[in-house]
Amino acid sequence: MPDAVSRRPVSHGESARASRSWWDAEAASYVAEHAGVLGTAALRWGPEGVDETDLRLLGDLAGRRVLEFGCGAAQGARWCAGQGAHVIACDISGGMLAQARRLDREHGAGPAAYLQCDAAALPLADACVDVAFSAYGALPFVADSGAVLTEVARVLRPGGRLVFSLTHPVRWALPDVPGPEGLVVRHSYFDRRPYVEQDEDGTPVYVEHHRTLGDRVREIVAAGLRLVDLVEPEWPPQADHVWGGWSRLRGELLPGTAVFVCERP
Repeated sequence: MPDAVSRRPVSHGESARASRSWWDAEAASYVAEHAGVLGTAALRWGPEGVDETDLRLLGDLAGRRVLEFGCGAAQGARWCAGQGAHVIACDISGGMLAQARRLDREHGAGPAAYLQCDAAALPLADACVDVAFSAYGALPFVADSGAVLTEVARVLRPGGRLVFSLTHPVRWALPDVPGPEGLVVRHSYFDRRPYVEQDEDGTPVYVEHHRTLGDRVREIVAAGLRLVDLVEPEWPPQADHVWGGWSRLRGELLPGTAVFVCERP
């Protein structure tokens, strides 16, 4: 458990170090705990369990060059490979990539390549991928998410598509609990200070950053991308699970996930 929780500015380097160490430590337990929702070769856009097979936001992937950044255990990348895509998956956490390779061994081939890297500095050539995507990966955990979008736009070919999902910004005004107490506004939606868990020395050990919907749109435009759609998935009728603050009670009243669909002109 962290020694303290606060809202305060955190640098890119602090965020990156916290994410790498936290996900390395939690990788195995996280994948095991959420296997029922994430599966092993499915692209789920958020904790609600809404699937790419239903939304079809990436388009036809057969023969396409695809990048998943912030891939975690690469469940989404593995699904894309199954659709005939040539996939590269990257993550800052070696522990999560180890889980991805384990799932490859146990459940069939995954991406063509894995890269361990910071999403703000992709070791890829300009305009080398047709589709890039991330489901709750990288963007919530970096201090400068606009820089990540600019970097992803760089590796997208003209006409290429970027789709990314993250916690819906309105949730930042509410406690992260699944019951009725999670339906009362406790915090300002406009407070951009990140959520920080820190150790006894004040070193961040887990960091998650907040941006408003308007902030996200402006970052997309500044990266040279065009926003095509903003999808706010509804809670699936058949889903009765709880994942942190996500639950049927909250999901039927408020959006939990925002999915941004973008293209590089």
